Amino acid sequence: MKIGDLAAKTGVAPRLLRYYEEVGILHPFRSSNGYRTYGEPAVDRVLQIRELLEAGLTTEMIREVLPCLGDETERPDPRECPAATKDLSGLRRQLVSIERRIDVLQRNRQAIKAYVRAWEEAGAAT
Repeated sequence: MKIGDLAAKTGVAPRLLRYYEEVGILHPFRSSNGYRTYGEPAVDRVLQIRELLEAGLTTEMIREVLPCLGDETERPDPRECPAATKDLSGLRRQLVSIERRIDVLQRNRQAIKAYVRAWEEAGAAT
């Protein structure tokens, strides 16, 4: 698929996709005419990149860890992952931050579920 198709499928602007290529976190194929082409796995990869960015990772962090992140059906062999060339403290801080957000989201989910249940039970009682 061409860059416009990938942009449409992911909701990510072509300019941003080109930036992902520039920083080394997205790797398109080049056709004979020089156009970027992407396989279907690029859709999931772009969505994964967006999620990692939303989680607070920088593109540099993503470039480091992306080769080691498989999809839900496969986990890469750790021996194939590049050795971290930088201090992992930034990644550890991001991990702690993500875990905190997960805890908050889970508490909020439970509170909202309880509210909805109470509201539905009150409506059923009348």
